[in-house]
Amino acid sequence: MSSAPIAAEQDPGSTVTLLEPGDGSGLVRRTVLPGGLRVLTEAMPGVRSAAFGISATTGSRDEDDAHAGAAHFLEHLLFKGTERRDAMRISALLDSVGADHNAYTTKEQTTYHAKVLDRDLPLAIDVVSDMVANSVLDPGEVETERGVILEEIAMYEDEPGDLVDDVIAAHVYAGSPLGRPILGTNDTIGALPRERILEQYREAYRPAQLIVSAAGNLDHDDVVEAVRAAFSERLAAAGDARPAGPRVGGARVEVTPGTALLSRETEQAHLILGCEGMARTDERRYALRVLSAALGGGMSSRLFQEVREKRGLAYAVHSYHSAYADTGLFQVYAGCLPEKIDEVLGVCREELADVAASGITEEELARAKGQLKGTWVLATEGTDARMARLTGHELGYRRHISLDDDLAAFDAVTLDDVAAVAADLLKRPQALAVIGPYEEGRVF
Repeated sequence: MSSAPIAAEQDPGSTVTLLEPGDGSGLVRRTVLPGGLRVLTEAMPGVRSAAFGISATTGSRDEDDAHAGAAHFLEHLLFKGTERRDAMRISALLDSVGADHNAYTTKEQTTYHAKVLDRDLPLAIDVVSDMVANSVLDPGEVETERGVILEEIAMYEDEPGDLVDDVIAAHVYAGSPLGRPILGTNDTIGALPRERILEQYREAYRPAQLIVSAAGNLDHDDVVEAVRAAFSERLAAAGDARPAGPRVGGARVEVTPGTALLSRETEQAHLILGCEGMARTDERRYALRVLSAALGGGMSSRLFQEVREKRGLAYAVHSYHSAYADTGLFQVYAGCLPEKIDEVLGVCREELADVAASGITEEELARAKGQLKGTWVLATEGTDARMARLTGHELGYRRHISLDDDLAAFDAVTLDDVAAVAADLLKRPQALAVIGPYEEGRVF
């Protein structure tokens, strides 16, 4: 685990080593440029690709109710042209080198990224940096993308298996920005003026609020110099600003138990049974992951075996945890025939209650650890995954954690650790979200 200072405490113009090679990671370094822009790289000499990304340290939870969806709207617009390139030129340059490029907005960040052959990394840095630093937010493109985003919302509304996540978030986090959909709503997107989007751009995309990350077959100093050149005007205007600190902690977010039903004439019922979870940096997070894996993390998990294999009640059933700076949400999802929902819920509640009371077995512990460690390593093999890992640690933790440290933390989890987390979380008041062909007021 890195002992280096956080970026906000690092001297401008300096470079520090965050992780040494040989601990499951490559050489990880961070340079803080004058003006507050930070650049992180992980050198992976044995590969032929490189991934580059720039992340704004704000997301949908940082918006107000009237302008919900502004961060995601802005994500769309940064692909639509800069002072040097129009939208076609941006796409053509990246396509011409076979780049895998895209962007995404979450509740706590917005990221623009491109994965290329190592020789094409300078092009990726130039194009993505230009998009982020020099977007013109053309008024005509604003109106075009408004229509595109309204279509995206409509598409999402037609996917109840995805939409149910928004239903439970809106219910559990009622009154909190965490409860709003990342895309916004038809009303907020329809009314969002260009001036508000421009304000979002100026505030959220200052150098001190950005994280630049790259991983692959690269040279740290070359990346830093390319980024410095791309952001030269922005850095000069930023003066002596320092990077924003990591997004850690905060006041407890109140959660609401009970049931939320969205009545739809669907062929399947989609449900999420959830309860308050843990913040991203909670020291018990590794035990929670083990618990979730044992409960609903694979085909040998309790829920999969009891709900699907033994009873044939559902095709899909799994558990997962969504973690934020100050809170979290533990969830069990299932999709089933509408007439089977009560039986599915009964089995799920019974399994949760049993694990809350008695924990898991030694065999389940070993299997869950093995599954987590395997998927953890496999998920971080690619350069794009390593780039995203750099960003995630920089945004959400006070220290960078090596892959070996993660694996050791999973190994250290005991039956007592899992039992303690289960007894705490799974006895908390539950919330239920349902999408299906039911009348309002139905009790599940």
